[in-house]
Amino acid sequence: MLQDLGQDAIFNISVTLAVLILVWWAIQSFKFDLFVKDPEGPKAKLLMILVTLALTHLVSQFVLNYFNWSLMLRHLL
Repeated sequence: MLQDLGQDAIFNISVTLAVLILVWWAIQSFKFDLFVKDPEGPKAKLLMILVTLALTHLVSQFVLNYFNWSLMLRHLL
């Protein structure tokens, strides 16, 4: 039982870190300088980090929920 929880935790962490890397890579092509006054300033960098974390949370939760729902389908019949 506890071993399954540990494996789930490692899987969730791995998926979240992979999504974080993908989101950070993808957000690099977004032009923040069109929306902020000083794109090189600390506030703009903090905004970029917060947007990255928010998108990472949303995407990783979607992926993990989809994976869990697909595992639950075997209990349908």
